[in-house]
Amino acid sequence: MVFAADWAGFAQQVVGGLASGGIYAMLALALVLIYRSTGVVNFAQGEMAMFTTFLAWALVQHGVGYWGAVALTVLIAFAGGIALERVIIRPVERAPALTIAIVTLGLFFLLNGAAFWIWSPEQKYLRSAFSTRPVEIAGVQISIQDLGVIAVAVAAATLLAVLFRFTKVGLAMRAVVANPDSSRLLGIRVGWMLALGWGLAAALGSVAGLLTASPSFDQSFMQPVLLYAFAGAILGGIDSALGAVVGSLLLGVFLNVVTSLDTLGLGWTIDNDLRLPAALAVILLVLLIRPSGLFGTAQVTRA
Repeated sequence: MVFAADWAGFAQQVVGGLASGGIYAMLALALVLIYRSTGVVNFAQGEMAMFTTFLAWALVQHGVGYWGAVALTVLIAFAGGIALERVIIRPVERAPALTIAIVTLGLFFLLNGAAFWIWSPEQKYLRSAFSTRPVEIAGVQISIQDLGVIAVAVAAATLLAVLFRFTKVGLAMRAVVANPDSSRLLGIRVGWMLALGWGLAAALGSVAGLLTASPSFDQSFMQPVLLYAFAGAILGGIDSALGAVVGSLLLGVFLNVVTSLDTLGLGWTIDNDLRLPAALAVILLVLLIRPSGLFGTAQVTRA
């Protein structure tokens, strides 16, 4: 077998795919958080992450230490997500889903244009959160950066799961998503729970942006990542947090392996430029074969 002959190389590609999938998973979780509360995909999720990454770069340029800039950026992203929901989304929250989707598209162009105007289109450089030095595990050379990204993704998903399952705020947010009218009768502040969901989504997106940006980035660097995250969320189930994580990890491994087949001993390969079309093909196939995804809730209609 080809893979048996080069199992170390295959393992490296799998770990690299899990690292990429971990980044997609954080953005996919952000998409799921907002989808479950509004019923639409937030097309501006990637640009929100891009904008906060530029904020982190600006903080570093003004003398703030890297980790201090990261912490401030996540907090700013959280507050900014709440503010966006209060100012932009709340006035149209009872409008048709198409209206909200168009508003998020407008937000996409607004944030992208603002980033060009404030920071100019030149490439920016930001250090990596983790060393690129490889370590050997079971005879396989694995980058510390890949391991760090996977650890951050697992930690983010775990913290989110703990929040929603074991805290009063998380349970209130779940109740609002399930039945906002009944939640109001129980005294839950539905509007603020929705705003908190936007804040959490923005914070998750900011972490994904910071992990993606290294070593260089510009105003368009999160656009393909958003599509990969969307494909992962569709694969796992757009209304399932677990599905978003699993689907994104599977997608990351799949894309990494199929674009590295030549290095694994096969005589052919899929060009790296085809990663994005491959992700779009995944979206199409899932929507055709299983629209609810692997873990999503199937829609039941009465005859």
